[in-house]
Amino acid sequence: MAKFYEKLNEELEIFIKEQKIFFTATAPTQGRINLSPKGIDTFRIVDRQTAAYLDLTGSGNETAAHLHETERMTVMFCSFSDRP
Repeated sequence: MAKFYEKLNEELEIFIKEQKIFFTATAPTQGRINLSPKGIDTFRIVDRQTAAYLDLTGSGNETAAHLHETERMTVMFCSFSDRP
C-alpha cells in the first residue's frame, strides 16, 4: 500500500539514495497518463521537502506538458533488495 509523507526523514533519504530506478507518473486533465522509468543517478534530495531530477526525455515531453497543466506528479521508488 502506498504511503504519503509530508516531508522526508533520514530513513527515507537513505532508502531513496540506495535505489537504482524510480518512476514518475503524470496525467493531464483529459488524455493519456504518462508513467516513465527513470534512473542513471538523476534524482537528488535538496532538503527534507524538496527534490529534483533530470528529466531525460525519450518518447516526447509529456511529463513537462502535464506538469504545466496540472502541477501534479507521483514519484515511486521500488526496492529490489531483501533489505527491509
